[in-house]
Amino acid sequence: MEKSKMDVTKFLVSLVTVMTVLLVATISVSATTDEIVTIESVKIDGITEVFNEDISVIAGEKISVQVIFEALENASDVRIEAELRGVKSSPDVEVLVGDVEEGKRYIKTLSLTVPHDLKNIVSDDIVLEITVWNKDFKTNVDEITLRVQRSAYDVAVMSVETSQTINAGDTFAVDIVLKNIGYNDLDDLYVTAAIPALGVISKAYFGDLVAIEVDDDDSDKSDTVRGRMYLTMPFSAGQGVYSLEVGVTNEDLSLSQVKQVFVANEVPNEVIKSGNSLILVNPSNKIKIYNVIPESPATVSNSVVVVPAGSSKTVEVSSNGAKTFTVNILSGDRLVGTVDFTGTTGLGTGYSDVNTASPTTVLVVILTIIFVVLLVALIVLLTKKPEKEEFGESYY
Repeated sequence: MEKSKMDVTKFLVSLVTVMTVLLVATISVSATTDEIVTIESVKIDGITEVFNEDISVIAGEKISVQVIFEALENASDVRIEAELRGVKSSPDVEVLVGDVEEGKRYIKTLSLTVPHDLKNIVSDDIVLEITVWNKDFKTNVDEITLRVQRSAYDVAVMSVETSQTINAGDTFAVDIVLKNIGYNDLDDLYVTAAIPALGVISKAYFGDLVAIEVDDDDSDKSDTVRGRMYLTMPFSAGQGVYSLEVGVTNEDLSLSQVKQVFVANEVPNEVIKSGNSLILVNPSNKIKIYNVIPESPATVSNSVVVVPAGSSKTVEVSSNGAKTFTVNILSGDRLVGTVDFTGTTGLGTGYSDVNTASPTTVLVVILTIIFVVLLVALIVLLTKKPEKEEFGESYY
């Protein structure tokens, strides 16, 4: 009987010993395989996060996340990762820490963009997740709740719609949609549509935009507005791609958005040089008056030319002895073109690199030639000896 009690006692002692060893081993393994660092502090834009108190951040802006931690193990290729999670998540941001030594403190800073996920509200909570890890260890920082809210004053250009191809001289529409994505109402919005390279600009008043959360008294207002603007493409616009800039301004904000448009122009020039003539082309739908101004002493057949809409007229150019000269063409106070010419043989008679001789010069040359010929003839006559008279014999 006593022997049986002793056996039971030995068995219980052995069982307790084994269980104790297993428990210690489990705790030891857990401590050495899960955690790699101890997080000392996390700062959001310089503000220390304590007890998960709400720190406010602005949608769409970048925030700085500074993490201070102490290494629990000697480890290599350690990395730190951060992510913002809400209805939409920001892309993961990962930074290499490198090798760490047990008991040493390290500081790393990451930059994240706060996602735009506030569709029907002006503010909401978002979670910041931070992980420090390598291939052997991992430390997950407790989730940090941040308060994300809209910017105080902000507007989004939701769309800018216009024709894919615009012909020179056409008046075209630009449809613009704006949405208030800010915390507060937007008052007295002005929109500008412009093509700076061509000097084309139009400005319009788009009114007020309320924030997404409004009182019942403001139910007639909206956070979105649509408007149409018109621009006229110059007839002189060269064919190619141009930047259409849409700007939105009021007392609280100013922003712009750029869209590319293609301009087609089959007749890019209103002035075409043809031989010793100028062809003035009016591609518009209105009558145009051109002033043709030649450089002296050159002249033109018409200095003031009236060209009906959609037609052309020809102006003849005469050099009047000028070897090279220019002709300027204006429409109103706008310089339409400048054309270079070489000397011409006369009005409407084509080009010549040699100037036409004047009548006086030709007459002098002819008289000189006649005088020389007469002089030579006179000298020959004066120097010629007279022939002796010969008498023949007579026979009777």
